[in-house]
Amino acid sequence: MKKFINKYENLIEEMVEGYVLANSDKVKRLPTERVLAYSNAPIQGKVGVITGGGSGHKPAFIGYIGKGLLDTVAVGDIFAAPPVQRCYEAIKAADGGKGVLVCIGNYSGDTMNFGMAAELAQDEGIPVEILVVNDDVASSPKDRMDNRRGVAGEVVLWKMMGALAQEGADLATLKEVGNRTIFNTRSLGVAHTPCIMPSSGKPSFQIGDDEMEIGVGHHGEPGIQRTKLMSADEVTTLITQKILEDLPFGAGDEVSVLMSGLGSTSLLEMYICYRKLHQILTDHQITIHRNYIGEFFTSMEMGGFSITLTKLDEDLKRLIDAPCDGVHLIQH
Repeated sequence: MKKFINKYENLIEEMVEGYVLANSDKVKRLPTERVLAYSNAPIQGKVGVITGGGSGHKPAFIGYIGKGLLDTVAVGDIFAAPPVQRCYEAIKAADGGKGVLVCIGNYSGDTMNFGMAAELAQDEGIPVEILVVNDDVASSPKDRMDNRRGVAGEVVLWKMMGALAQEGADLATLKEVGNRTIFNTRSLGVAHTPCIMPSSGKPSFQIGDDEMEIGVGHHGEPGIQRTKLMSADEVTTLITQKILEDLPFGAGDEVSVLMSGLGSTSLLEMYICYRKLHQILTDHQITIHRNYIGEFFTSMEMGGFSITLTKLDEDLKRLIDAPCDGVHLIQH
């Protein structure tokens, strides 16, 4: 295993320390817990928008702290949910008197721990609502969408909810628009190499040198199809068609596109794939309203990428276009 780390047991603590030092104009750390917060949080009179999850997905989750984005993030260990107390402290630190919206992926540890934390906060009089993202079309059939994983679609939700909270919307409105965003968002990824787990020095999954896996999860969960390595056009076509069929997306739709590398896929490769994606959507008479291409939700140094499409209405177009000033995402 080749990684620039010191002792594994200090991995997350040293990462958090470096992150805060590098971004002290936007981010602060709670003194009692491994929770990072926007430097101005809590903001009185605004719904707090928060998330949390395992480390190893940088820039998710902490990269989206900032104005018009997330107020606090509970930081877990590598691919592990943050504990209940940490989630609870993240909720409290985001409360500006109008309640807190928790936006998390559909993973058992995250939903359980944030659910328990929300109950603790509600017992103290803090209104809390939870949105669970389930955008990964590979992880369960369409008739069992509640079982689907949350992947890069979480980034889209954080952007939308951060913008809506910044506008001054109440908690009930955020939940309604958030559920609409989740339903309109679909993702699918592909990987050809695993990441190496720093705790063990072993790969997160095994795959042949000439193989790739469609639908592999961000933690190495099995996908839906393992094949020989395809060309950029072939794999982009395969992924895009599966996404389009799932909502389904159709002629006249306007969408946002988020193409996220999984850790070691170059921008050169992603722009080649985006070229094909743009062609496919144009052929389907689907308009790309906004695109994001880069590393937004990774899996350490896994080789691969994911595509996320969100069908936009007028509300969602306004929110995806809204200015924000985060560590990883700055939009004027």
